[in-house]
This record gives sequence, C-alpha cells and structure tokens, in this order.
Amino acid sequence: MKYYSTNHKAPLAALEEAVTHSLAPDRGLYMPERIAKMPDSFFAEIQDMTFQEIAFEVAKTFFAEDIKVSELKAIVADALTFDCPVVEVGKDIWSLELFHGPTLAFKDVGARFMARMLGHFVKNGSYTGAGKINVLVATSGDTGSAVANGFLDVDGVHVYVLYPKGKVSPMQESQFATLGRNITAIEVDGTFDDCQSLVKEAFADTGLNSKLMLTSANSINVARLLPQAFYYFNAYALMKKKGLADELVISVPSGNFGNITAGLIAKRMGLPIKRFIAANNANDVFLNYLNTSKYEPRPSIQTVANAMDVGAPSNFARVIDLYGGSHDAICSDISGAAYSDKQIMQAMACCLKRNDYLPDPHGACAWQALIDGIKPGEVGLFLETAHPAKFATIVERATNVRIDIPQRLAAFSTRQKLSIPMRADYNDFKHLLEADC
Repeated sequence: MKYYSTNHKAPLAALEEAVTHSLAPDRGLYMPERIAKMPDSFFAEIQDMTFQEIAFEVAKTFFAEDIKVSELKAIVADALTFDCPVVEVGKDIWSLELFHGPTLAFKDVGARFMARMLGHFVKNGSYTGAGKINVLVATSGDTGSAVANGFLDVDGVHVYVLYPKGKVSPMQESQFATLGRNITAIEVDGTFDDCQSLVKEAFADTGLNSKLMLTSANSINVARLLPQAFYYFNAYALMKKKGLADELVISVPSGNFGNITAGLIAKRMGLPIKRFIAANNANDVFLNYLNTSKYEPRPSIQTVANAMDVGAPSNFARVIDLYGGSHDAICSDISGAAYSDKQIMQAMACCLKRNDYLPDPHGACAWQALIDGIKPGEVGLFLETAHPAKFATIVERATNVRIDIPQRLAAFSTRQKLSIPMRADYNDFKHLLEADC
C-alpha cells in the first residue's frame, strides 16, 4: 500500500516512510492510496467477533501488504488488551466508553498500535534511518499521556511531549511528565497551537532532519490515525448485537479532528453509519466551516474541555481530501454543534441527574450535541473519550459529586514532575533537540 500527500505535490510513500516521517515532503498529511470496502461477509458476522478480531480484519486492509499477517496480528493483540463497551444512557442514546486502556483515554488505541508498529520497524531492520527515532508530539491533554505510556521503554525510540503550561489537567500532566527514561516532557509557555507549531517547524527544518530522524505521534501520523477506525467498527458490532445498528448516528467530541476523520474513513470502508455530529467547544472553526463553507483557523481558546482546544485542526486537510473539497458532500455526512464552558458544565450535571451517567467534559459535549441533534427513528451513540477522574476538579465543580480516582491514575500523581520548561520559541526547541540527541 502506498500513501499520498493531501497537498498532492510529493511522491507516493511506502508505509514505513509515511510512519517514520509523519508529514510528506510537501508538508501535506499522508493518506492511504486506496480505502477498500470491507466484504459483506465481514458485516454479516461482525456482531459475533471480539474487538481484537475486528481490529485485525480492519488492520489487514491497510497494513497487510507491508507487514506479515502473523506479525500484524501480534501487533494488534499486544496493543489492544482492553475492550470498549457501549452503555445505555437514556432512550435511544448510548455511550461508547473508550477509556478502558492504560491511561483511561481513547487515544490509547492509536498510540499503542503506533508504538508497536514503530517498534516492529526498528526490531526487524526495515527502518532505514540511522540512530534512534525521535517522536515529537504536541498535546492538549490526553495525547501526551497515551503516547508517553504507549512508547515507554520501546527500544530505539525517544519521545518528546510538548504541552502548554497550565492548560492541561494535573492528572493528565502527571501521566506524561513523571515518566523519564525515554520520555521527555517539555512545558511550553504558550497554547496547544504553539506546541503544534513548534513540532511542525521542526519537521520543516531540513537541516535538523538531516541530523535527526523525526516523526510524530499526533494524529497527523497515519499509524496513529487509522487504528482509531477500529472502535467505530466495534461500536457498530456491539449495537448490531443489540438490534440497534440501523439509523445509527455518532457524536464525536472534536479538536484536532483525528477521531472523526477515522470514523469517516470507516464509513468509506462500508461501515453503515448514517451520519456524524462533530461536537465542538468554543473552538468552533469546523462548525463555522459547515455553516459558511469558509475555513478560518484562529488562535485556540482555553476551555474546560481542554483536549478540544484547537484553533487550527490539522486533520481538516484529510476531511477535505476525503470529500474532494465538496462542502455539500461533507455537510451530507457531518453536522456540527458548539458549546460554551457554561453549557458543557450544565451538560455534565444534566446527564448525571437525568441518566445516572457521569461523563467527562468532552463526553458531555458530545452527549449534548446528540441530545440536540438526534432525529426521530435514529439511535445515537456518543464517544466518551476519557474517564471523568482525569478532570476531577472540573467534573466535581459541575456536579457536586466527589469522584473516586482509579488506582492506576492515583499512582501517577505521587511521582516527581520531570518536565523541562521552555518558551514558545523554535530556536530554543531546536537547541534542546540537538543537545539531547
């Protein structure tokens, strides 16, 4: 399988190149050369398959030409050691709980899969670079913890997590800033967009790239993005088993748009999802695009749903590419909604009171968008992307309910913070990388 750039000005790349470089030479995002439909027999039997079995079948369509089937099966089994159940949350409304992985966030799926794939390239000698691979990742919250823990102690790989000072929850910070070893956390005095800009500037620096092998574990990397399609297929399987898969609408809390892009790819592969709802916080660039056909990125705004605090979503380029730039076609598959901090806080309290279900701020945003956007005859599924304990202060303030912190989260908070403070200045970042490597 070859991968092309969304800017369509770079040569086709093999999987290894796409994964170990993240961005194409023309600064576009890689996309698979073809998106094959899953066979009818797969959908006929899907309700009887496990999450891991489903993921393996989907993974084969993208990666089996480049990785031996037996090795790919081992990657899937090693990465997906947990399930993602659906839970009823009111009439015709269900939650897909994606927070049962090691860091209690949905990004464990893509991060662990990518870590195993990159480790496979290093171990099997197909990696053609010299020295270790340096993974750069900007995070507004959960990406950093998922990537750091997914890549911890992976031989031949060093991870640099850039995060905005004071703009991630203490629990999130503790999950990636206390690890050490092959994980370096960099506390940037700026916003998530500043962190993302530093990473992109590093990739664009030809001099730096001639000395260091740099790649990303953000959803700009196809090995992080594509595995997120797995749980959309799994969600359909679980709902089909309950006889509720017809007229299925999925509401996705959306920041950098990797999650919903994976869902759109799953739909292109034949997954019978009726439509999607992109739930935004105050960073409503995509909703504005849906309403006006104009894409106008702007500086991000800090909110209580911090993982969605993105003012220039990278994966917008992939959405545009999937639909050939057609605004009408995008609007036929995706609607949108946006909520203020006050509305998100109210949604958390309302969902708990009405349904005895406690969502985190991002899940609450998606739940509210589903409540507001579902139509008669439809069944709604919202993605609950993180355990509410990761945002305990915000959730407790919204609901007046004390949250029990799971032991695996509490263990992080007792460790010493090891992050390096840095200005949002590219020269400072470049010097750090050169000195460290």
